[in-house]
Amino acid sequence: MTGIKNVFAIAWREIRAYFATPVGWLCLCAFMAISAVFFVAVLGLYNMQATEMQFNPYAGTEMNIDEYLVAPFFGNTTVILLFICPALSMRLFSEDRKTKSLELLLTSPVTTTEIVLGKYLGAVGFLAIILLCTGHYPLQLVLLGEPDPGVIASSYLAVFLLGSCFMAVGLLFSSMTENQIVALVLSFVTLLGFWILGWVEELASGTLQEVVGYASLINRMEDMTKGLIHTKDLVYYVTFICFWLFATHQRVEAYRWR
Repeated sequence: MTGIKNVFAIAWREIRAYFATPVGWLCLCAFMAISAVFFVAVLGLYNMQATEMQFNPYAGTEMNIDEYLVAPFFGNTTVILLFICPALSMRLFSEDRKTKSLELLLTSPVTTTEIVLGKYLGAVGFLAIILLCTGHYPLQLVLLGEPDPGVIASSYLAVFLLGSCFMAVGLLFSSMTENQIVALVLSFVTLLGFWILGWVEELASGTLQEVVGYASLINRMEDMTKGLIHTKDLVYYVTFICFWLFATHQRVEAYRWR
């Protein structure tokens, strides 16, 4: 029970730190501004396509708000997270190492697991707050038409899981350096590599295509944005997160023996 309290105490400290630093507010405002631009662009494209299809009685029934509005919007949201998550995760350990507060944290009565989980949950908690700030967009879609609530819910789950994976990667690189900019660059380059795997799958064939498709983070969320939640996709995301958290745990644990 004490361990759980320590984890949530560290997580709450990290969430408050985001609201006490310019980086947290900058990422939040940037996310809201860019997502608003994407939403307006997708909405405008939908209206233009709907107008064109009015003159085609066979294509008019193909206009689906889930396919033409919900899926593109959440797809664009993942692009924003590719840039936002490294910026949010870069300070988690780097700042503590630079200010020498990590040594104090390691000598306190908390385990390495509690430290890693606490910082990760704090980052993921702030990510959840950011995503909740976009809740007015689905409400606007309800006013425009009749979107499937299940598709919206599964799309939010897909974006949250993907962002959680991004945070786990950033957490490891933050623990490896005192320089936050270095942590940001390493995180972004690594995540960009996973992102490119989705493009490689389209160009590859045979066994290579299967391997690349299995490792791709982006491709696994395509079904979820359509309202289809597969156990294998959930297991993949959870396994991906656990792997990077374990690597972070090993890195932080090494500091105890210095």
